[in-house]
Amino acid sequence: QVRMVESGGGLVQTGDSLRLSCAASGGTFSSYFMGWFRQAPGKEREFVATIGMSGGVTYYSTSVKGRFTISRDNAKNTVYLQMNSLRPEDTAVYYCAAALLTATRTDLYRYWGQGTQVTVSS
Repeated sequence: QVRMVESGGGLVQTGDSLRLSCAASGGTFSSYFMGWFRQAPGKEREFVATIGMSGGVTYYSTSVKGRFTISRDNAKNTVYLQMNSLRPEDTAVYYCAAALLTATRTDLYRYWGQGTQVTVSS
């Protein structure tokens, strides 16, 4: 059982930056592909970014590509999401998740964190 705890969310203004962290425990972190998802009120949870086990391969949704960067530190069992040039439409609860393969579908992720709120004011 892998437990994950997100942190780093908050209230920012348009154009600001935030870095989310997700600390994992209870499993072999480096054996998992890691992803970030987000869910805005009234909307389905959507894929944001994913990173391979060693960190060498990343993939982003078109809505965040060029603004967000996913990274991981396997020595610290932590995955990060650096978010730059934030927009009001980025407002959502952000979740990290672990999977056994690279994926953008939520149902392919086995473990989830509890989420952290990001609010971007205009």
